[in-house]
Amino acid sequence: MLIEIHPIQSQSFAIIDQEIGEHSFNSAEYAIVRRVIHSTADFEFSQLIRFSPNAIEQGILGLKQRVPIIVDVGMVKQGVANLVAKTFNNPLICAVEAVSTPLAGKTLTETGLIQVVQEFPQSIIVIGNAPTALISLCSLIEQKLVFPSLVIGVPVGFVSVVESKMMLAQMSVPQIRVEGRKGGSPVAAAILNALIVLATSEK
Repeated sequence: MLIEIHPIQSQSFAIIDQEIGEHSFNSAEYAIVRRVIHSTADFEFSQLIRFSPNAIEQGILGLKQRVPIIVDVGMVKQGVANLVAKTFNNPLICAVEAVSTPLAGKTLTETGLIQVVQEFPQSIIVIGNAPTALISLCSLIEQKLVFPSLVIGVPVGFVSVVESKMMLAQMSVPQIRVEGRKGGSPVAAAILNALIVLATSEK
């Protein structure tokens, strides 16, 4: 299964290769970092992205096994739906669309995530927007109620964002995260799309 790269994307990747300078990423990690930079035009992500041991391998395995992919918001879903459908066709579930009423004291996205991750405890979970959802996810992991194949934790913003990522860093689950306040739906989608491309290129 070969995914064609548009000439403009190929040219952009070449520019990133020229400008990024020295780094210590392996080839799979760099493929993900490069795609994030391509999506954001922000080279600082090369200093902020973190991979836990075997995160990429576990993510690829989950994709190939067609485990459900749970995303927090519609923008992430829209950013990955095309490539998911063209490749492994994993079930793609959007947390904020899964419920109509929030639990008391929780956001709609957080409520949806709590519900769907317990339905599919071994899913790939992608959070690009909602730090409260990531905090609740970490709590469920801590309670051994869910066992994600991979967590991509890259919410963006100012309130609870850094704290949510620090909580994720303490969890012993395969994870790809972005330190600090930066992140967002385009970053989350870029990481998952890069993983899909890596998975399709494996023999």
